Parts: sequence; C-alpha cells; structure tokens
Amino acid sequence: MKLPFPLQQSEKVLLICRRHWLYLWPRLIAHAVAALLPVIALFLVLRWADALDGIAPKIAAIVSAVWLAIWAVKAFFVKYRYDNDLWTITDQRIIDSYRSSPFSLKMTTADLIDIVDTAMERSGILATFLNFGDIRCETAGERQDISLPAVPHPSEVHALIDKERDRERRNVYHGDEATQSAPSQPAD
Repeated sequence: MKLPFPLQQSEKVLLICRRHWLYLWPRLIAHAVAALLPVIALFLVLRWADALDGIAPKIAAIVSAVWLAIWAVKAFFVKYRYDNDLWTITDQRIIDSYRSSPFSLKMTTADLIDIVDTAMERSGILATFLNFGDIRCETAGERQDISLPAVPHPSEVHALIDKERDRERRNVYHGDEATQSAPSQPAD
C-alpha cells in the first residue's frame, strides 16, 4: 500500500488502521437505495400511466441516467474518504492522514515518545459485538491530540501503541543515561 506521506529514515510501519467496515458499507447501501428507488418509482409510474411509448420513456431514461451518475459520484467519494482516512502506527510515530478528495490532505503526527497518555473506549452493543472502539492519544505540549475513532480490534491496537511507546522511551532514556554516566574526558 502506498502511503500518502514519506517514512523517516529507518522507520518501519507496524500497523495501518482505518475505521471499521460498519462506517462504509451501510452508507454505500443507503446511497444505492437512494439512487435506485426514484428510478424504479419513475418507471413504475410510467408503466402505470401507460406512458411507455413516445418521448416520456426517453426523457425518463435521460433523467435516470443523470440521477444515477450523481449518486455514483457521491458513492465514489464515500469510498474514497473511507480508503484515505488512515492511521499509521510505526516504530517511531503515529500518523493520522485524511484525504477528503484527491486535492486535499490533512495530516497529524505524534512521536511515540511524546505520547503522554492513551485511552481506549468501546461502548455499546454493536461496538462490543463487532469489536471496534475509539483510541485517544494525548500528546505532550501544544501538539494536537490524535484520535483513532471506530478502530477494529481496539484492545490490540491500544496495546501495540503502549508497547511501542514504552520501547521508544526505554531507548531514549537508556541513551541519555549512557551519555550522562560516561566519565567526561579532560580536554587536551
């Protein structure tokens, strides 16, 4: 999968998440129903009125084709936004990237070392049954917090973030201790 951002030197992707499928398929089905019902109703009315001859069916076909094309574009953007709303967890940071269209990109990153607190919430029958929930990562300083809403398997994702944050802290703090405990060399 091609990411919408470059990775840093020696950075490895551990997990790419997106919202649960429940946030895509019901919307696409609703779009299909909204697109098809008026077209079916129009042709049923024409049939009921015995107006299947002449110009009426041709006009109805043109109007229906335009109507279906509009709804196809809407459905395309629902799918596009779903596919391009990514949360990438690497061994160095968490990246929240979102594209609402091919001409926009919104991205927030937080280094794992800067994550102060994490929380996972899964509430409701549907979320419990389908195993999805929200993860919130609070960052130090003025940075924006990162939220991962409706992530599948939130307990596992939360555990991965905590594990990698702790690993990164050990690497940084052990590196500082090694520097501080090394005896200083006299200048020549």
